[in-house]
Amino acid sequence: MSLKSHAQGSPFPPTKPGVLRIYSMRFCPFAQRTRLVLAHKNIPCEVVNVDLVKKPDWFLALNPLGQVPVLQIDDKIIPESTATCDWLDDVYPENRLQPVDPYLKVWDRVLHEYISKLIGPLYGAMRATDASEIEMKAAEIKKHLQFYEEKLKGRGDGPFFGGSKPSGFDFLMWPFYERLPALTILKDNPVLEIEADKIPTLTAWDKAMRQLPAVKNTMFNALSHVNWYKSVGKGTPDYDMYLAEH
Repeated sequence: MSLKSHAQGSPFPPTKPGVLRIYSMRFCPFAQRTRLVLAHKNIPCEVVNVDLVKKPDWFLALNPLGQVPVLQIDDKIIPESTATCDWLDDVYPENRLQPVDPYLKVWDRVLHEYISKLIGPLYGAMRATDASEIEMKAAEIKKHLQFYEEKLKGRGDGPFFGGSKPSGFDFLMWPFYERLPALTILKDNPVLEIEADKIPTLTAWDKAMRQLPAVKNTMFNALSHVNWYKSVGKGTPDYDMYLAEH
């Protein structure tokens, strides 16, 4: 199936009985969470990319919120990134991602809730034009990264939040961490650079995550993210950027 995005007026791509499908967008960090889990667990899945500005009517019928990711298999529809990741972990239990220990499981949920404190200043800095506002957002980002640095240290030898193997939370956090290097390039402001010496445990985590096949199969490099966000900033997001058929 083509990876080109489906926009308003495009026909619905017919489903096949018993075949799992993800409705996604190639540059969406939330959809990337689900694609990471799919890749890590080696779950066969069709990918249907969606234009999130000119959404097809059939996609809005599947998810009236108009957001990705959405999973579909036969008559089952599962929206939202954390819900899809949890569902995949339950239905495909090999390479289990959720901790068995109830205490760790609860804390993974706490760590996930805290991600919003990182996401806010990350995208706030992308939109900011004033140098003082960018500096303020950079300070917020670094403060929240320090929080994760301390929590990861408390997880033992690592290098992952799941220990020697990644947990579900590793994949929930990664897409936003992946985009941090693009921020410095996009805004051309050194204040946004991540100071690796101040977060050595997270820096080691970053290196370990980049070696995972699932991450290699789903990530874009910093310059690709920069070019994507530039297209968004111009009001003409190029959903099919870097596709050979585009």
